[in-house]
Amino acid sequence: MLFKDITILDENFEIKPHMYVGVNDDKIDYIGSKMPDGDYGRVYDGHEKLLMTGFFNAHSHSPMSLMRGYGENLTLQDWLGTKIFPFEDHLDSNAVYWGTYLDLAEATRFGVVSTSDMYYFCPDMARAYSAAGAKGNICRSIAAFEEEDFRKSSRGLESIEFYKEWHGRENGRIKVDMSLHAEYTSVPGVVKQLAEYTKEIGAGMQVHVSETKKEHEECIGRHGKTPTAYLADLGLFDTNATAAHCVWVTDEDMEILKEKKVTVATNPVSNLKLASGVCNVPALMKKGINVALGTDSVASNNSHNILAELKTFAIIQKTKWEDPTLITPKEAFYIATRAGALAQGRNDCGLLKEGFKADLIALDISVPNMHPVHDLLNNLLYSSSGSEVVMTMVDGKVLYEDGEFKTLDVEKAKAEVENAKNKILSQL
Repeated sequence: MLFKDITILDENFEIKPHMYVGVNDDKIDYIGSKMPDGDYGRVYDGHEKLLMTGFFNAHSHSPMSLMRGYGENLTLQDWLGTKIFPFEDHLDSNAVYWGTYLDLAEATRFGVVSTSDMYYFCPDMARAYSAAGAKGNICRSIAAFEEEDFRKSSRGLESIEFYKEWHGRENGRIKVDMSLHAEYTSVPGVVKQLAEYTKEIGAGMQVHVSETKKEHEECIGRHGKTPTAYLADLGLFDTNATAAHCVWVTDEDMEILKEKKVTVATNPVSNLKLASGVCNVPALMKKGINVALGTDSVASNNSHNILAELKTFAIIQKTKWEDPTLITPKEAFYIATRAGALAQGRNDCGLLKEGFKADLIALDISVPNMHPVHDLLNNLLYSSSGSEVVMTMVDGKVLYEDGEFKTLDVEKAKAEVENAKNKILSQL
């Protein structure tokens, strides 16, 4: 495809009008102000459109679309204990497949091209990703309340077999990470074994860290150290790791995260909704820690509208730290794109740049809420609603365009999810 006469958000996150972008196979092979030579096939009229890299969601639980709106107005621990965990006890392969499938349709609609996805029934999740044509770093979340041999336990075997079967599939679109659910749902021996295995195979790691004050303080009470220090001492960060939330991390924790090159996936809407707090992103960034953006699940966020997430993210940092200069639009869009790609080990993704993967989204910038234009990047961050996304492309293949899903049967997915939800509710 050739995008003709289109405004772009370039690799430096600067706006450039009247540009041409050529996509060949799964990569961007031309960016310039003049029509390139060669036949690209379809020519896309870029008049009043903006082209940029797609969004990389750094933390989510896709099958939890089944629980959208189910547990509201509760603290995190009550939310988990009284609503989420009992519902999840009745999940099966079919429910997880269709929950993931519907979740990916929503994410694709809002311009998400790749997701770091933590859950279980992972082969069913991977089948949904395969059907959608989306990218995902999928992992089997490990919780263990008693010491056991990780490599022989049912959970460990699921993780190991899933890695062997799916890692690198779909031309690399599907990656398999390892995952610890959290410090408070595990025991030291299992954490250490999981860390050793992850390092041995060179996989990524996903884990929840210091999401709530209660979690953070109770870990100190149990182990005499913070969750970050505890997990680091057990080797969990001795690989390409992503720590989700990190709302209550200390200055000492930040030094550990910096030393271990851990990405922090901040989830502002979920953290606000559950009243968990606000991640100190400016302090993390000042230390040079990679910060990426996650929506968390739609059970705690209710939406994968990542442009809305991005606006909330930028605004709460200004308010929390009482400094309106914090989080520039360039920083915000880097966090929602390139930082997430790096967290996922996708080094040739997350930028509109020649030679990079063609994971692109087009936005309609002709709509009233995007005018007048004093600074288009400011409008993108603060004025967009998410509905401006009119095309989502992954590896050069269009997955969504102008209201049409090219790879997914959304009506069937909605019906299947409703059936699965009703079946589970009847068992509670």
